[in-house]
Amino acid sequence: MAEIAQPALKDIFSAARFRQIAGLVAEVHPDFDRKRFIRLTTTGLEPLSLLQRLRHGTHALHATLPPGYADALAVLRKLAPRLAGDFTGMMLPDFVGVYGTHDFDTSLDALGFLTRHSSAEFAIREFLRRDLARTLAVMEHWSLDADEHVRRLASEGCRPRLPWSFRLDALVADPSPAAPILHHLRADPSLYVRKSVANHLNDISKDHPDWMLARLASWDLTHPHTQWIAKHAARTLIKAGHQPALRLFNFTGRPAVKLSAFRLTPARLKLGQTLEFSFTLTSTSRRPQQLAVDYRLHYVKASGGTAPKVFKLREVRLEPGQTVRLARRQMIRDFTTRRHYPGRHHLEIQVNGLILGRQGFLLQV
Repeated sequence: MAEIAQPALKDIFSAARFRQIAGLVAEVHPDFDRKRFIRLTTTGLEPLSLLQRLRHGTHALHATLPPGYADALAVLRKLAPRLAGDFTGMMLPDFVGVYGTHDFDTSLDALGFLTRHSSAEFAIREFLRRDLARTLAVMEHWSLDADEHVRRLASEGCRPRLPWSFRLDALVADPSPAAPILHHLRADPSLYVRKSVANHLNDISKDHPDWMLARLASWDLTHPHTQWIAKHAARTLIKAGHQPALRLFNFTGRPAVKLSAFRLTPARLKLGQTLEFSFTLTSTSRRPQQLAVDYRLHYVKASGGTAPKVFKLREVRLEPGQTVRLARRQMIRDFTTRRHYPGRHHLEIQVNGLILGRQGFLLQV
């Protein structure tokens, strides 16, 4: 079956969508220059990337909303519920991040409101970069808010290595200023918030694994929400076979297992087809073993080289001499975040970070 082309992610901000947004702004602000906004947003749109289009819209809003900052914010507050849940709504907090750094209190209050409708995770970083301590103090207060979107912003906004944004170098160097926020959210009832806390901690693990693991060890890991956060926070370390991380979650260190019957099919495939693999693991230990079983796909890059991505497969407890069979099916298709290139790919089986087997397949694009 032929692979169906997916629309480009940047087309979230299409000319048609900007026309729709113009209509929504006009509904809450009758004096809005709708034609000028459409002209500004659709001119030069095509070559722009997703985030460039977002900023393109932000500049157009600034050019067409009331010139006073407070008056412009009043319009954005009315508009926000009409763009709730839509990525294009991120123009509104972006407006605050671009044009509101001169008015800290008004802008932070606006972000606390706007994030309930569309995340302000990128915009808040402009304030963190300018005044880390003052902004974190507000975000710590947000971490106790009744609204899950506000609590998530408290964690997500100060991630040291937030994707699609600049690094917060001060927090990359020393994550401790954000520790009170993470502590408040360590057992949050919202999965939306817990995912952010886990990702924040996983960011930290790339620079300060010992600090991150010590933080986790100080928490009550018997609490199901905290346990979920901790396990996901340590995922990069576990996949890398980091011994302190493995011990924290009661995984056996170096595995005593034998890999056999490792089969991967088909040997050749095209985009849209499914790769299947299976194998057995047999314990060679006299003691029970707790194992993190993963697989690594080495994807061919545009340059012709390869880069691995580790996928979680299963956690297994093996009794002495016990054998278990594992299998997985994975469709090979393009995503907005990953494009496949033709060539020989490889799949490896790893247990507690140790590579036990490797096979290849040819991808034809």
